[in-house]
Amino acid sequence: MSEVILRGGTILTIDPEARVLAGDVAARDGVIVQVGGEYTPQTRDYELLDCAGCVVMPGLVQAHVHTCQTLARGRADDLELLDWLKTVVWPYEAALDPAAMRASAELACAELLLGGTTAILDMGTVHHTDEVFAAAERAGLRATIGKAMMDHRDDAIPAGLREGTVASLREADRLADRWHGAAGGRLRYAYAPRFALSCSDELLREVGQRARSRALRVHTHSSENRGEIAAVRARFGQDNVVYLHDAGLTGDHVTLAHCIHLTDEERALLASTGTHVAHCPSSNLKLASGVAAIPELAAQGVPVAIGADGPPCNNNLDGFLEMRLTAILHKPRLGPRTLPAPEVVRMATMGGARALGLADQIGSLEVGKRADVIAVAIDGLHVTPTASPWSAIVYAARATDVRHVAVDGAVVVRDRRLLTLDVAQVVRDARVQADRVFARMA
Repeated sequence: MSEVILRGGTILTIDPEARVLAGDVAARDGVIVQVGGEYTPQTRDYELLDCAGCVVMPGLVQAHVHTCQTLARGRADDLELLDWLKTVVWPYEAALDPAAMRASAELACAELLLGGTTAILDMGTVHHTDEVFAAAERAGLRATIGKAMMDHRDDAIPAGLREGTVASLREADRLADRWHGAAGGRLRYAYAPRFALSCSDELLREVGQRARSRALRVHTHSSENRGEIAAVRARFGQDNVVYLHDAGLTGDHVTLAHCIHLTDEERALLASTGTHVAHCPSSNLKLASGVAAIPELAAQGVPVAIGADGPPCNNNLDGFLEMRLTAILHKPRLGPRTLPAPEVVRMATMGGARALGLADQIGSLEVGKRADVIAVAIDGLHVTPTASPWSAIVYAARATDVRHVAVDGAVVVRDRRLLTLDVAQVVRDARVQADRVFARMA
């Protein structure tokens, strides 16, 4: 449709004035043309979405997910990070073939869109990243995706994930050439070295140079687990963020997932370089990794976004759950006024948009921006009565409350039904492929 109108909701603009409006959000050819008031269609070619009883807001932007891991949901419970990787997740990723990767990515895309996430920063595994891009293209999701880069020689890494430095860089460049800017700009590439321990110094420094020369994003993990940090210090003689900074992997184009255990020097580096931190509270709690000092980082000027991480360590991709945890996790330590609901909503929308390098296009409802918009029903038993739309979204709403979703002005979810993928078939394929992958691992 050339015009999409989300009619009659309570609108959270997330613009600089943080306005709450009533009325319609309208888009024409993918671009927002009106926010608030009553919109009169300008053509006969329009689609109308009833948003009575809904909060209409920007789609959630998750700044750290692993769509490749969805088939391993529930297979890696009750483990800490390094054991989790070595005993389940890396062997699982090594066992993926194109069909399994396709099923995993489609399952993730369906869950994300139905739950109101319209854009992601995604880290794949070493192989089959084309399948992740193709799944996001079919689903209608906005996605910045990178293949995981793992060239360090380590006996704990399965043979199926080991790659040479030159081969890793060559494949990353090929994927960037093929997919960056595809689907009308909805798909983009990011270099994704997995973490310091899985990469050679040569690879990390080369990624830093290539990302800057090609104006591409960088997405990696840092300072998630005390054992990981000790291993980084033993190998490099530096803390994680300091080492990554020396390798050229800090800056406004870089997103570091987790950043739980940081020194004062590392916090200052993140703030001074504008490096983004992706906060993943469910994952950090489940893996017993710790709690990132998000209020302090934000107060120091570090840009913060939110992500669900992956289904083996979460075990879902529910952005509303991550918002709720972000809001309540820090209050016992710092007081009840810490991270109020409006600030958390901004992290989950504009914070994510900034981490993807898309703050001028998405993350708020403003005329001229791309129409990534969701309508969240707030008339359910668990949300009623609603005294504040901010409170409803952060403290009470669930992913299943999402009624409508538009990405780039295209309606992908209408009345809680995904229009781009056959959900029943996605579920069947996921079950079949998961059984195949884990039988192969046995």
